[in-house]
Amino acid sequence: MQWMVDAGLGQARPSMNARLLSVWIPIAVLVGCGVVAEVPENLVLEGVPEPTPERRRAVAPYLQFRPFTFLEWHPRRRDVLVATRLKETSQLHEIRLPCGACQPLTQRAERVIWGSYAPVTGEPLVFSQDQGGNEFFQLYRLNAEDGAIALLTDGSSRNTQVCWERSGEQLAYASTRRNGRDTDLWILNPRRPESNRLLAEVSGGGWSVVDWSPDGSQVVAVSLVSATSSELHLVEVTSGRTRRVSPASSEPVSYTDAAFLPDGRELLVITDHGSDRRRLARLNSETGALVRWGPELAWGVDEFDLSSDGRVAAILTNEDGWSVLRLIDAATGAEMGRPRNLNGVASGLRWHPSRREIGMTLSSARAPGDVVSVDTRVNGVTRWTDGAVAGVRHSRFVEPELVRVKSFDGLMVSGLLYRPDPRRFPGPRPVVLHLHGGPEGQSRPVFLRAWNYVVQEMGVALLYPNVRGSEGYGKRFLTLDDGLRREDAVRDVGAFLDWMGGRSDLDSGRVAVYGGSYGGYMVLASLAHFGERLRCGIDVVGISNFRTFLENTQEYRRDLRRAEYGDERDPTMAAFLERISPLNQAHRIRRPLLVVQGRNDPRVPVTESEQMVRAIRGQGGTVGYLMAKDEGHGFTRKQNADFLFLVMVEFLERHLLND
Repeated sequence: MQWMVDAGLGQARPSMNARLLSVWIPIAVLVGCGVVAEVPENLVLEGVPEPTPERRRAVAPYLQFRPFTFLEWHPRRRDVLVATRLKETSQLHEIRLPCGACQPLTQRAERVIWGSYAPVTGEPLVFSQDQGGNEFFQLYRLNAEDGAIALLTDGSSRNTQVCWERSGEQLAYASTRRNGRDTDLWILNPRRPESNRLLAEVSGGGWSVVDWSPDGSQVVAVSLVSATSSELHLVEVTSGRTRRVSPASSEPVSYTDAAFLPDGRELLVITDHGSDRRRLARLNSETGALVRWGPELAWGVDEFDLSSDGRVAAILTNEDGWSVLRLIDAATGAEMGRPRNLNGVASGLRWHPSRREIGMTLSSARAPGDVVSVDTRVNGVTRWTDGAVAGVRHSRFVEPELVRVKSFDGLMVSGLLYRPDPRRFPGPRPVVLHLHGGPEGQSRPVFLRAWNYVVQEMGVALLYPNVRGSEGYGKRFLTLDDGLRREDAVRDVGAFLDWMGGRSDLDSGRVAVYGGSYGGYMVLASLAHFGERLRCGIDVVGISNFRTFLENTQEYRRDLRRAEYGDERDPTMAAFLERISPLNQAHRIRRPLLVVQGRNDPRVPVTESEQMVRAIRGQGGTVGYLMAKDEGHGFTRKQNADFLFLVMVEFLERHLLND
């Protein structure tokens, strides 16, 4: 199994398959327990409305959801390995029966969001941990017998993209250990940490190993150039010799995952080669011949996993945001079945070694992220966890309405609208526009967590637009905000504001904007462009100036971000980035703003928020600032996340709902 932290900003995309697990590092993980008694000591508040005792009590039930993330099956037992909150942070747990006891495996002060058993035996377990949200992940070995934990990496570099060799003797991973910039490929036997060695020295920050050949002699690696361009390479394990195996193309092509078929010569891949959408294809690793494979699908493939005998591929397609699970005969490419009753967003597909059961994480509008499995013989769905809490009626939570809007240039964009119950809240309702990050993210019909309070108890509608540049609608759509077209996505926000004006159930005079990371930039840009049509905004770890952001983001990410936003070293592009940056439009932001930041953020440095706050205050604007000393790219510690949500609710009450 492999693990990868998404190279983009803000919301990470769903996992591409069980080997390429893109762990969601959220902008704000709202998973509390009980009422926050006081301001957490590591928070710095400037001009921030503190929640009242009445508000704390009212919100408390909505802070108790406990989402679970499926990581994998134990190779010898029908046990599942999951990540979920324990006290303040996410930790690893093991569950041996559906809805059975959740046994903690790690109890660390810092978050543990990924872990994996060694194949075949299940021993040892390897997990990953960073410090204070800095995303410089270290790998550790956990021994089941005595619980002893040993550090496997150097303690200072960034180590991700872990992929086990099939025998479980060694694993490959990506590390910035050599120079802090390039993600070289390394090999390690976790039972013997001294075996750690450099496999291949590479150039760029987007390399990852996605699979080993059946005989263990080669690994297949993805080299990410941008959101729309990547390559596949084969690396010989003994020599480190690397050769590209993906065919040349005159246009950008993306490969998001690959797995060896049983013969060791062909690879099953996800690619948009020759297509606007991501498809399954078979790639001959010796000749480079690429053949489209599997059923013709109207939607793109998110991820897949092969059964251990290589006979069946389970795939997830992304259909207007909803996940559809399909089973494909690996020999013929014919669809074998389509298990029902998922109705949400699934990720992290992983076959059990028995070859009959598939595990995954499933989230929906009415259920927090839970672990489920599908018995492929009967298409039955089994729920392993329950992230619900007593005292909150999930049946009342609204399913989203899929809306489509024509933008300024005729392009159709879509979004998800969550409306309060009209019987409790009649008349036009205020709206919060949730703008996703990435920018290649996608708003999907997942559980709203604490934001359900805003809908259920405050009567506010939530609208999640998928503006141009969003994932899930093909590579052409994905590139429509690149480079000099950056502000076209901001114009899409204006189209949604226009659309709201024609809805009798929405109050277009009471609209707030919220977003994190790149979504934070979108909040600032929307306030600058459409301030007279908005009431207020909440910017979480947002980009305020593209030039300073590109100069100060961590070095291993910089080239990947330049591919998306433009190269600030080019004078023409630098001038454009300066012109559109919200920092240089602070005089146009006249509506109340709340800025939220983690001091240890490696993606969008704290300086981005600090300079924006100073600029707005210098222009006489109203801005509150909330900074966490022990967080990174979003708030993940329970107390911090709970308090942040309470502050946001007070802010919306004051500036969106009150006259």
